[in-house]
Amino acid sequence: MKHLIIIIAVFLTGMISAQTNYDKGMQKAFELWENNNWTEAEQLFERIAAAEPEQWLPNYYIAQLNSLKTWEEKDADKVKAQLEKAQNYLNDAMSIEKDNADILVMQAQIFTNWVAFDGMTYGMKYSAKISDLYNKAYAIAPENPMVVLNRADWNMGSARYFGQDTKPFCKDVEKAKELFANFKPEKPFYPNWGRERAESILKSCN
Repeated sequence: MKHLIIIIAVFLTGMISAQTNYDKGMQKAFELWENNNWTEAEQLFERIAAAEPEQWLPNYYIAQLNSLKTWEEKDADKVKAQLEKAQNYLNDAMSIEKDNADILVMQAQIFTNWVAFDGMTYGMKYSAKISDLYNKAYAIAPENPMVVLNRADWNMGSARYFGQDTKPFCKDVEKAKELFANFKPEKPFYPNWGRERAESILKSCN
């Protein structure tokens, strides 16, 4: 019995230590990111993802980093490499976390980046899929401000492309802003971004 208690104690200590290391690692990665050390942040997320294969968040943030980097990148080969890397890590996140609205939004973001990169090639391929992803995410989490905002943003972009009025979607952006005001992520390190984008869009609405 004594040996069993010792084994359990060691096991629990290991679990607590691992969780603490995960928390510390994630916190450090976000600090690097906030200080514009994107490469170091990405590398740290990669190490965390390798060490914590049951955690979807490190994979999600690697995908997000690579997705965001493409907006400033002009080299076509680098854009393709970044989006392919983003997709690979998001696939890993999807394999861990099923029917997750945040992951669906990130998938839509990656597809949107492909469309922005080469609309002639990827517009027809991904446009309907992007709409479907946002609608599915909205069905899962209609009170998630990132879902509401990015769905509205995509709908506005589509309306603008086809010469249609974007005003009807401004109310959705306003709703996203209201949701952001009281939004608290479900768990530590869960996605919580987009407030500034909502404010920017509302200025154009007004």
